[in-house]
Amino acid sequence: MEKIKTVFREDSRFKVFLLSVLITGLSYGLYKGMLDNFLAEVVGMGEMGRGVTEFFRELPGILLVLLLAAFYMLSAESLYKAGAVIMLAGLAMHAVLPPTKVLATLAICMYSLGEHIQLGMKNTLTLEYARPGRGGTALGLLSSTNQIGTLAGYLVIVLVFARFAEKQPYSLFFALSAVLAGVSMVCAMGIRGKSQTDETKRRFYFHKKYTKYYMLEMFYGARKQVFFTFGPYVLILFYGAGAAAVSLLHAVCSVAGFLLSPVVGRIIDKVGYKAVMVADTLILVVVCFFYGFAHHLFPMKTAFLVCCVNYVLDSVISLASMASNVYVQDLADSPDEVKATISTGLSINHVITIFIALFGGWIWHALGIETLFMLSAGLGLCNSAYAATIRVGKGEKA
Repeated sequence: MEKIKTVFREDSRFKVFLLSVLITGLSYGLYKGMLDNFLAEVVGMGEMGRGVTEFFRELPGILLVLLLAAFYMLSAESLYKAGAVIMLAGLAMHAVLPPTKVLATLAICMYSLGEHIQLGMKNTLTLEYARPGRGGTALGLLSSTNQIGTLAGYLVIVLVFARFAEKQPYSLFFALSAVLAGVSMVCAMGIRGKSQTDETKRRFYFHKKYTKYYMLEMFYGARKQVFFTFGPYVLILFYGAGAAAVSLLHAVCSVAGFLLSPVVGRIIDKVGYKAVMVADTLILVVVCFFYGFAHHLFPMKTAFLVCCVNYVLDSVISLASMASNVYVQDLADSPDEVKATISTGLSINHVITIFIALFGGWIWHALGIETLFMLSAGLGLCNSAYAATIRVGKGEKA
């Protein structure tokens, strides 16, 4: 605790804020750890339905700029609290409403709206509560707190759902996740202050010199969405993976990301962002090939393990997306310009992902998972080819 006190201001409510983040992470880990299996096994949602659901889940990410602009008069604390209330409503809907496709999609959209509202506010509040010169350390502590909570949630799902393999307690754990979201909301209500929201997240910022960055975000968003939406669903529908197995996979990805993020960061600094952006999507082609064709090359049990390994590998190479942020920093003339450009890039990313989610399910249904993941590989190759055209900036290695 002494270390944390040296990072955050004494007059801030950082303790109750970090407690809220920790409990929210635990609630999310329970929710995410079983969501895909719940949709497949209880709701009866196929690959096309999953794509439609993901379209509505991503929609709040696009509308966020408009929402923040509409509620510009509210403080970051107020928006953080509003996000907590909306997330609780979404989880409560999962717990009490009949598990139909329409109602499940509505609940997911509601939860996603609250999650997206809170997402930007977490960083804003962390930087507001940090001592001068300790912003980076404070953001690191925020990320670690959230990851610890999420990982704990995943592991709870692994242990419980492996124990009750015959009768999976989805309703009970949606209710538990909602209770935890309620506790987090109570903690959030204890946060006082009138911090201003980040102005760069209320507007779009376009400049000619960032054209290649915007295009790279489109390619990255498209290829990322294929794995995020349909990666777990392939394991569930095609290989019969249970909630315990899928949640364990999420947990492994979380640990791998936690341990390897600094390593990837050092690689970007050492070899340069251009080389990393080109290389990571070339590796993706191999990952996509095995994910789409493993069942043609190996017995089903072996193919399932190959796909699990490749799912984790995809989560690791996704860390290389940090390179595009370094690229922006290399081009920018000020920190505010960096934040505004990255915020706009994320919005562009969301726009392309909702359409990939929508059409990805149809491609799988009509043409098979082989075509779907070869499409993802093709997008990766486009990303590499486009990244190769980047000119070395003022701070980049030659």
